[in-house]
Amino acid sequence: MTAVALLGAGIFAKEEHLPAIEATEGLTLGAVYSRSQASAEALAAAAANSPDVYFDSPATAGRGLDDLLARADIAAVVVAIPILAQPAVITKALAAGKHVLSEKPIAKDVATAKQLIQTRPDNGKLVWGVAENFRFLEVIDYAAARVREIGGTVTTFNMHLFTLIGDDDKFFNTEWRKVPAYQGGFLLDGGVHFIAGLRHLLAATPEKHELQRVSAATALLQPKLAPVDTVNAVLTTNHKAVGTFCVSFGMAHKGGFQIEVVTSNGCVTMTPADVTSKWVDKDGEKKEDKKDFSFSSGVKPELAAFAASLAAGKVDSRQSPEEALQDLTVLEAMLTSADKGGEPISLL
Repeated sequence: MTAVALLGAGIFAKEEHLPAIEATEGLTLGAVYSRSQASAEALAAAAANSPDVYFDSPATAGRGLDDLLARADIAAVVVAIPILAQPAVITKALAAGKHVLSEKPIAKDVATAKQLIQTRPDNGKLVWGVAENFRFLEVIDYAAARVREIGGTVTTFNMHLFTLIGDDDKFFNTEWRKVPAYQGGFLLDGGVHFIAGLRHLLAATPEKHELQRVSAATALLQPKLAPVDTVNAVLTTNHKAVGTFCVSFGMAHKGGFQIEVVTSNGCVTMTPADVTSKWVDKDGEKKEDKKDFSFSSGVKPELAAFAASLAAGKVDSRQSPEEALQDLTVLEAMLTSADKGGEPISLL
């Protein structure tokens, strides 16, 4: 049984990471940490096994983050703290000899992410995974499987999400998100999910398409979501397929979430609730099927994959820092292109 510590006591840590750790065979929650004593104790109170509590404020001998990381019985940490604070904590945990699963995005920008990967103090000897739960959604895995089965040459693809972050949204009402000190605001924090989902489906094609170039425009529809809340991008892959990526967190009239991959043999369209496949069989007959899915955050299979990585001594490829870096690279390129009036930006 591997003892882990949960670093961070925010919404996602409490609602998703805590129950996922407790549900994962081979993991046990040994400690929790938060900046404040009150939030750390509240998280510990929600746990099933009364983990030890660590915090920075008020300063208390033996209760700080360094004290937690010095414990020989804690082998791994799950880091779920604000974007700007994560790199320093990841580095400190790896330096202390702890395996790490850190929340997405990997960092606030590509330069920081690259430095984090290149200067990691363990030289790659420990398991460090980045928690991108979209790669563990059953609906996305099934859609990728259908893309593989249908095959053919990719002719186009699209991903769109149109939604509105309301004043009462629980994530919006965290101070570091309400006044973001990082590029893109919700487009960074949430947008990397949708890039990960699109990349996962494109990688399932016979030619294993990777995004190569992007041209984009951004807008701010809701002033409270500054600096920008909407992006519309044209993407080109390394095999010259062209598609679109359109995401808005400021759209008053919702249009839902969809990823679609179209090939010379058919198309696969996924939403959070279903996957629809259309194709032509070997006899030239048109076929169609649809499979429904229940909602899942993907965090429990994500933690199970991390536990398996610890047992194997090697990070799951879906959680590699390099995959997370590529998601961030695409997002940052969209923002950069928009700042340059839609100038194409190379990704490879």
